[in-house]
Amino acid sequence: MAPKSPDRRMHLPDVESHESSCHYGALIREARAAGFPPPQIWHLFAFKPSRGAALSRFTQEVMRGPSPLSPGMRELIAAYTSRGNECAF
Repeated sequence: MAPKSPDRRMHLPDVESHESSCHYGALIREARAAGFPPPQIWHLFAFKPSRGAALSRFTQEVMRGPSPLSPGMRELIAAYTSRGNECAF
């Protein structure tokens, strides 16, 4: 099964086209200016910054907080799961 192209458009055009002045909006603009498609999660963070901040804190806690698994092992599990879901990681 071939992986999906990382430059696929989102299914949420209003979210993807939203211009944001927040940190993630700047990252999106920088990635595009450099010729790279920004990770789609950045669009969600930029669309509703307060909700994006909560999701970002949650993700950091899950991936970097106390755990019997090292952060590297958690990243490997996330990458494996993403691949299984045909999602660019």
